[in-house]
Amino acid sequence: MTAPRQIRVNAFDMNCPTHLVAGTWRDPESRASEYKDLAYWTDLARTCERGLMDGIFIADVLGVYDVFGGSPDGALRGGAQVPVNDPALVVPAMAAVTEHLGFGITASTSFEHPYTFARRMSTLDHLTKGRVGWNIVTSYLESGARNIGLDAQVRHDNRYDIADEYMEVLYKLWEGSWEDDAVVADPARNLYADPEKVHPIEHDGTYFKVPGIHLSEPSPQRTPLLYQAGQSNRGKRFAAEHAEAVFMGAPRPEILRANVDDLRGRLVDAGRDPHDIRVFSSFSVVVAPSAAEAEEKRERYRALIDPEGTLVLWSGWLGYDLEPYDLDEPLRHVPNEAMQSTNEIFGDGRWTVRDFVEGLGFGADGPSATGDPAAVADQIEDWIDTTGADGINLNHVVTQQSYVDFVDLVVPELQRRGRYRTTYEEGTLRDKFFGRGSRLPDTHRAARHRRHPAGAPA
Repeated sequence: MTAPRQIRVNAFDMNCPTHLVAGTWRDPESRASEYKDLAYWTDLARTCERGLMDGIFIADVLGVYDVFGGSPDGALRGGAQVPVNDPALVVPAMAAVTEHLGFGITASTSFEHPYTFARRMSTLDHLTKGRVGWNIVTSYLESGARNIGLDAQVRHDNRYDIADEYMEVLYKLWEGSWEDDAVVADPARNLYADPEKVHPIEHDGTYFKVPGIHLSEPSPQRTPLLYQAGQSNRGKRFAAEHAEAVFMGAPRPEILRANVDDLRGRLVDAGRDPHDIRVFSSFSVVVAPSAAEAEEKRERYRALIDPEGTLVLWSGWLGYDLEPYDLDEPLRHVPNEAMQSTNEIFGDGRWTVRDFVEGLGFGADGPSATGDPAAVADQIEDWIDTTGADGINLNHVVTQQSYVDFVDLVVPELQRRGRYRTTYEEGTLRDKFFGRGSRLPDTHRAARHRRHPAGAPA
């Protein structure tokens, strides 16, 4: 008899007061205003490792949500992803209080040069002993583009063209610049690194020119575990060529299932195994020991939902202003350079502003489960088995209480059903995901830039 498929879980958070559920920062149990304190992050890391989660997936955005009403005022009032701090800087503190937990850092290929970014990620991979991943995004806010000096946001598909070359530069730096045995660290010979085994990458491309060597010595994974969050046609093509884990959101299971099946087919076309990618779906949970208590908690949270903050976020994701819409007016597809897949899904005439405020205010673009531990576990299992996803990115409704509730109530129920790990696997984050070593496999396009075939981890 085949063992049931294990369900993977990341805690989905952001270094700001309001990530996805606007208004609940006001709940007495919320620690949202502590996002700027190290204790917030170290406590979260301990909770997630206690719950044997795969990792903490930290969202990020450069720019302000100023599409709603043509102003950042609504975002500022609701703390809607502003103020927002750098996600990478909290990782070393979390790594210091954990042993196994992974850390997925969101960073844009649009707003930072690959040469400096490569060093930052190698540093984090060293400091975490190989527990870091990178969520590759191309950015979607016009305000972000303008604030780094662009006249306007680069067109959606062109951003992915730039990202493809960005990845090539990174692979050359991470995988090819330093040979596996370049670091000698021999005091007797006064030799730390052998110059003959450290190579300039001599990249001269359309968008980037990087002639020199990587600044960091090889880290445990060399290339961090590669996440990607995009499900447009161009985004899925990019994922099939680069990603090892993909974050997808969908309001209905048939939408997610179609995207998962499409992505796995594209992996085969790219010469990879269809399960070389772990798919994580957006998911929210309100759980309590009894169904009545869970419903009471949900109603308390619902009363805190901030309609303006919700529409601020959705206007930014969709790329057009929702302020002029009536509550029951169907949304339309408005072509723009923001999140194209989100725009297409929610612009099909089935969704209204009221849907966002009253329903999707809880779950962003994924399902929301409410109930006792058994009922919530049922809904998670059904979603995973129906959609073909590998796991969930668990949104918080109230931070950090949503994660504490999940760890204390839902994890034991999933473990009892054989759907959730009872101990961590050994090794780096990539080892824990795939069980085949710390390095990218030979079938990944990064491997072509290696000086030697992949062997033992560097």
